[in-house]
Amino acid sequence: MNDHPIGIFDSGIGGTSIWKEINSLLPNESTIYLADSKNAPYGEKSKDEIIQLCIKNTELLLAKGCKLVVVACNTATTNAIDYLRKHYTVPFIGIEPAIKPAALRSKSKKVGVLATQGTLSSSLFHSTTENHAAGIHIYEQVGTGLVPLIESNKINAPETKALLEKYLNPMVAAGIDHLVLGCTHYPYLLPVIKDMLPAHINIIDSGEAVARQTKAVLEKNDLLCNAGKKTTFQFISNANVNILESFLQGYGPSLKLSCLDF
Repeated sequence: MNDHPIGIFDSGIGGTSIWKEINSLLPNESTIYLADSKNAPYGEKSKDEIIQLCIKNTELLLAKGCKLVVVACNTATTNAIDYLRKHYTVPFIGIEPAIKPAALRSKSKKVGVLATQGTLSSSLFHSTTENHAAGIHIYEQVGTGLVPLIESNKINAPETKALLEKYLNPMVAAGIDHLVLGCTHYPYLLPVIKDMLPAHINIIDSGEAVARQTKAVLEKNDLLCNAGKKTTFQFISNANVNILESFLQGYGPSLKLSCLDF
């Protein structure tokens, strides 16, 4: 299995922020990325719907021989990772909002979390908050409408900036000193968010931590690829592959992009 690819899926293009971190840390590992943009956003769906979508994505990646699956979506992780781990034998890497590091570093004891409804309402999010944020005031904000705008590549559009101001300004006024991005789509909004926030507010996402955990699990299971193997990077979308491609500019001709109805 060592030479088999790592599988990665998300409700669209957001998980490419995770792929970039994994590729940076593990450049010799082949990957297959599924962008389930047709069903985005997951955050507005029921838990049962999210689990069924995750089963579909997982089985497609396993059919393509993936040795490990990264659930590159906060909503999918918080709602479906337990089910996936119980029903499949490959290792799974999940993603959840980085509450713990934000809580540990916060001096004001006030932390903002921008995430989807599906993530904020999940039992995993609440247990993580209870376990790691005692004495910290957590300001939760549902980022309604942001994922569709990012999926449409409207990063700098006036409507995107208007939504961000609506969501972020109350947290700034409340005195947060850390903002946790609880959706893998949101790192693409970093330039816009940084322009809006005071310089003292630290922004945290989970990308680097997920890449490190992926490497650790591969090592633990003796699944790191063999030296000298040709590396392939496949990206599959069930929507507009051109938008997916636009988020991968600069990675050269080694990327193979395709459209598939799944």
